[in-house]
Amino acid sequence: MTRVAVAYHSGYGHTAVLAEAARRGAESAGAEATLVDVDSLDDTAWAALDAADAIVFGAPTYMGGASAGFHAFAEASSSRYSRARWADKIAGGFTNSGSKSGDKSNTLAFLSAFAFQHRMVWVGLGLAPAWNSTTSPEHSLNRLGYWSGAGAQTPIDGTAEHVHSADIDTVEHLGARIARAASIAVAGRSALGLVAAYSENATVAA
Repeated sequence: MTRVAVAYHSGYGHTAVLAEAARRGAESAGAEATLVDVDSLDDTAWAALDAADAIVFGAPTYMGGASAGFHAFAEASSSRYSRARWADKIAGGFTNSGSKSGDKSNTLAFLSAFAFQHRMVWVGLGLAPAWNSTTSPEHSLNRLGYWSGAGAQTPIDGTAEHVHSADIDTVEHLGARIARAASIAVAGRSALGLVAAYSENATVAA
């Protein structure tokens, strides 16, 4: 079974709701999905990330960028980076902010750059923008119109229960899309007799 890990930081619970949606989406596509709260990393959590065929990254957008909690996780992953431990895994990402824009593109750009540095294969949202015409309802997938990942907006005075249902559905779609991409990658490597670059026997080219 394809394995997907959802690595997320959540300051006030909003991103945790979206992480759960990504997990549901991955499972709906037939994957085994694990939530990894990067505020509570231990050997078991790192092992889940290392064993995953895909990792979905999630972070809130604070002050125009990813949260400090997620940045701390990114820096802590440097030993994986130096060994190319996550190379060729599928990756994708999502973020939430209090404003409709909130400079979420900066966070998604950081998440993708983080994945690229780990030599991962980034998968975008795969949805056309919605809620951008007189006939397009607010409760549409990708209502905020992002391409590189999933963007969500929750009022700054709203609790986790106020995360927009369309945004939850959009992140669930992303989780399923990433799981399907990971399944294709796993099947392709198997069919071609290839070993994943992140296997225990992998070496980093000089």
